[in-house]
Amino acid sequence: MNEQKDLVVTARIAGTWYLVLAISGVVGFLVVHPQIFVSGDISKTVVNLSEQETLARLRLLLEFAIVVSQALAAVYFFKLFKDINHFASWALAAWGMMNAGAIMISAIAMGAAINVANADTIVGDKLIMIQIFDQLIKNSWGVGSLFFGLWLIPMGYIIVQSQRMPVWLGRVLILGGAGYIASAFLNYASFKFPGIDMLTIPATVGEFWMIGYLLLFGIRPQQ
Repeated sequence: MNEQKDLVVTARIAGTWYLVLAISGVVGFLVVHPQIFVSGDISKTVVNLSEQETLARLRLLLEFAIVVSQALAAVYFFKLFKDINHFASWALAAWGMMNAGAIMISAIAMGAAINVANADTIVGDKLIMIQIFDQLIKNSWGVGSLFFGLWLIPMGYIIVQSQRMPVWLGRVLILGGAGYIASAFLNYASFKFPGIDMLTIPATVGEFWMIGYLLLFGIRPQQ
């Protein structure tokens, strides 16, 4: 009984860090990022980094929050699942850490872009350097999505295999992980077709379902 209570506590800690990851990702990448880094307009981006430095640094701090919460979520998922399926939980934690590492590269480039934009440097040089940093940010997220997809697959597999959470939750997570990986390959292969963004919808559904289940119920007792 005590072991089950400990697992529920661990599950809720994992869910809390997963929630922080989701919130910081949505606010940072989808809300604040476009206000600073303007796609296809480096000149405007440089102006934003200089004139809206406070907002730019908030974007950077949200990137830090993504890295930290992803790493801690990976650690607590390993603790939660290690006695259920050690190999799959190890893969989940490793790929989660790899995704955190990819986003860390984005954070490094973002910090450098802010410093360059506010330095006493020739405008032409600023444009070139920030364009490079902008590409680093975009590609860190693009390549990082491979590992984000990979970490969802063992998470879903453990759930399906153990049935300690709803089986369909596990299946949706596996489908979502495969969708993220497929989306990354297709985007980098320059395959453009209507609906390509829909490949990641199962992952979004699965993630918020997972967060809700962890926070509300934790994990089922072993049958």
